[in-house]
Amino acid sequence: MPECASTNTEAHELVNNNCATDGCVIVAGAQTGGRGQRGNTWDVEPDKNITLSVILKPTFLEAQHQFSLNIAVSLAVLDLMQAYVPAGVRLKWPNDLYCHDQKAGGILIENSVSGRFLQHSVIGIGLNVNQVTFAQPRATSLALLTGRQFTLSALVEEMLENLERRYLALRCGGAAAQKQEYLGHLYRYQEWHAFEVQGQVVQGQITGIDAAGRLAVLIEQKLQFFQFQEIKFVIGE
Repeated sequence: MPECASTNTEAHELVNNNCATDGCVIVAGAQTGGRGQRGNTWDVEPDKNITLSVILKPTFLEAQHQFSLNIAVSLAVLDLMQAYVPAGVRLKWPNDLYCHDQKAGGILIENSVSGRFLQHSVIGIGLNVNQVTFAQPRATSLALLTGRQFTLSALVEEMLENLERRYLALRCGGAAAQKQEYLGHLYRYQEWHAFEVQGQVVQGQITGIDAAGRLAVLIEQKLQFFQFQEIKFVIGE
């Protein structure tokens, strides 16, 4: 579609109306109300970036292990970026794409649960591709990182192929291996950096991620675990 408020919102409407098929993809040229983590908006220029949502039915995945899906999707988008930007691309927890302290993309996954297992997952992916000017000072794009323009339809096809491959690997029992790979590409992993916790700036070291997807950070010789909204990366300070 040329434009919508949010591809995730469109996907949820399909799910709610029982019109969603496993693997259904909604692609928009522009979003007027794209959403990100923490309720942030995702503003992009029309027809210059990837904005899409995928509907999956990961009924094999227990709700307590749902972060495994975040990992698989994040690795799929990382695969795409690394094909064109081989150095410096990192996964910023929980699922942003960064290159040299600048954000290139983001992922928002919204799951519905039935009993112990996931029922539907709406996976929203935004990736800055051909846009070269941003209101946000710490945003970047494939065009800025490579000095070239890209055919969006070809990149979308490549991304979906990556997603299918990573998703099938997860379904076939690859969660542990994917988690180790995710940690190997994790932004600020095992480095000392500034974080904001409860309004205070502290020095911490990311040591891993627990089974629930919480970020494990060593602060003042104490290992602490954080949900998505409980810790903020301090960048450029």
